[in-house]
This record gives sequence, structure tokens and C-alpha cells, in this order.
Amino acid sequence: MANIDAAIAQRIREVRGMVIDMDGTLVLGDAASGGHMALPGAAALLVALKRRGIPFRVFTNGTAKPPAAYAASLRAAGLDVTDAELMTPASSAAAWFLARGIRRVRVLGREGVQQPLREAGLDVVQPGAKAEGVEAVFTGWYREFTFPDLEAACRDIWAGALATTASNVPFFAAQGGRAIGASFAINAMIRSLTGKRAKVLGKPSRAALRCALTLMGLPMAAEKALVVIGDDPALEMRMANAAGALSIGVTSGLNDAGTFTALTPADAAHVVLPGLPPLLELLSRCS
Repeated sequence: MANIDAAIAQRIREVRGMVIDMDGTLVLGDAASGGHMALPGAAALLVALKRRGIPFRVFTNGTAKPPAAYAASLRAAGLDVTDAELMTPASSAAAWFLARGIRRVRVLGREGVQQPLREAGLDVVQPGAKAEGVEAVFTGWYREFTFPDLEAACRDIWAGALATTASNVPFFAAQGGRAIGASFAINAMIRSLTGKRAKVLGKPSRAALRCALTLMGLPMAAEKALVVIGDDPALEMRMANAAGALSIGVTSGLNDAGTFTALTPADAAHVVLPGLPPLLELLSRCS
């Protein structure tokens, strides 16, 4: 159990829920998010969590597909994940909009971005459609982005709509290296024209972590009893540390151990592992 000291091990034993990153942590996917390959220990970890009755959410920052489609892809890769155990930034965005009374949202994205919002009862405005009374613009995975889409979104924001986004990170882990995050590029264009920085509603936002808690049936007070696992310090580690949860960094994705150790406290992992097998070993020793 090298790399996991006694205090960290005890926190893992007492865990009430886990939030687990998808790309670079459980699996690697292609640049278009079309398919997945399970990483070592991924399937066994989920089995161990279910055996011990520990709720979890696989949380991808991608919105190329609806949550159920990602879950199906993970099952095809050999992982025991139900549709309900998979969440995306669109899941947390829907909860955030509803909590603030926002009902009409222009979505820069296709079905993967739109479906969770529509299922939550929100009025989804298509990317370039003419519309009045738009209360928020929400950007996600959208490689079909056009100039009319940009104009429509900017007009909404100039009229007072909130600028929001699923993600604002430039890259994510994929087979063969890194892939560009579509929403990052779109957000940069919108900000350059409107001066408005998009509010992130996916990782690493507190709203996203609280949505995961709710979906797992845990109270907000359980934040500090969560374990958050991921390969991106600016996403999973930052989200976990802000809430007082245990952050576990893995070097199976975008970043190596040196990157994790040369970070500010906000982004530093409590423990860095080469992958999931050491965590699985610890769980297997728990009674």
C-alpha cells in the first residue's frame, strides 16, 4: 500500500460516496467520444464499491452524448455502470438553473447537452434560433458551431442573459494524447465579444459536486466524507479540495506525478497514484 498513508487510508475506509472521473481515470476515449477502453482496475473498482454499498457517480465533463449514452459506452467497455450512475455537466446545470428560477436557456450543443435540461423541464432554445426572453446561454460540446450561433448567443448576453458553460478546460484525455474541449473555444469567442466570462456549471464547480451528492442520496454535510478521483488537478482536485473532500489524483490520463506535485494547494491531490489498482487493493482489505 505504498503511496497511501494511514490517515488517507482511514478516510477511504470511512468514505460515504465517490465521484469518479471518466476519461483518463476509468477509461480512455477517442477524440470524438465515440468509444471507450477500460483502464486497469476500473471494472474491479466499481464492483468493489457496489459490493460494499458505497454510492458513486461517474462524472464526465463531456457533453457530446446524454448521460445514458455514456453509460452504455462504459458498459460496452466492461464496466458495471447504470444510466443513473453517470452524470455530465448538463445534469448539474439543469439543477442549478431550476434552483435559480431560470427556465429559458439557449443551448450551444446538440442532444448530449440539451437532453438533461429538457428532461428537467427547461425551455431549450436551439443554438441559432431567433428567440426572446432567453435567461441563460449554456455552452457544451458543439463542433458544429457556426457564426449565426455566435451572433445569437452574444445578442442574448447583451440583453442580460447569463453566460454559463459545461466546461472551460482546453483539453481532455483521449487515446493517442489530448483532444480539444469545444466549449473552451466557444467561450473564448463569446467572452471576447461580450466581456462576460462563462460561469462553469460542470467540474470543478461546487454546484456540480453538490449535484453529485444529491444524486447519490447524500446530504450536503457529507461533502467532507467524499472521495473524488481524477486525472486533472484543475478539475477533480480543485473541486474536491474546495469542499474538503479527499482528492485522489491518478497519472493514467493527462498528467504525470511531477505535474501533480508542482501545484498550488487548491489543485494538489491528497494522494497521487499511478492508477486505480492501489485504491482497489485498499478497498479489498476493508471489512
